[in-house]
Amino acid sequence: MKIFAVDTSAKCASAALTEDGVIKGEFFLNCMLTHSETLMPMTQLLLKSCRISPAEVDCFAVNCGPGSFTGIRIGVAQIKGMAYPLNKPCIAVSALESMAYNFEPCDAYICCVMDARCSQVYNALFEVTENGVVRVCEDRALSIEELTEELKSIDRKIILAGDGAALCYEKMKSVLSTIELAPENIRYQRASGVCMAAESKFNAGNTISSAELMPTYLRLPQAQRELMAKSKNK
Repeated sequence: MKIFAVDTSAKCASAALTEDGVIKGEFFLNCMLTHSETLMPMTQLLLKSCRISPAEVDCFAVNCGPGSFTGIRIGVAQIKGMAYPLNKPCIAVSALESMAYNFEPCDAYICCVMDARCSQVYNALFEVTENGVVRVCEDRALSIEELTEELKSIDRKIILAGDGAALCYEKMKSVLSTIELAPENIRYQRASGVCMAAESKFNAGNTISSAELMPTYLRLPQAQRELMAKSKNK
């Protein structure tokens, strides 16, 4: 089974192709260019390098959130556009969940955190063992203080991952002796993790059509929040 996936949920952009759980190719860019500039050329070069056409892909996947509102829309739009004319199934993956697959098969709790600004992080917890990745809680937005209090109850190694990991580590290391900061090379979400998460969902029958594939936001976009605030103040 061939899975093609992209990630545009944060500053980095990536695309990957896996076949039966093996990474056939992956591009990862952290060059501060916009996703609209990098994603399509990256996709075309990856498929060409792997000598695979979109029609040969069995399933298309994407990190559909949480994360950058604009970035998520770009990634979702591309996957919808690739899957629709081929009538191929799609899989929506959580950006937080895809991070956890970077650590398989390490024996630890993976605390995935993305900077949500406004003194909050997007977060989800996963337990990773030699048997795979198990979700511990749903994706949520909460303060670092709230997350710190919750992690105090976990008496095992906890690895912080994501673009909010360094921020959380600085605030947590003095009160949590079990906390570790993930190495830079596996700290962030990437398309290969999307593929791995998608394969598990595909095998469980959790696919959707391209029409059903939509971004997932844990908060309203800033522009909409500001508009609602102005309406309340009138």
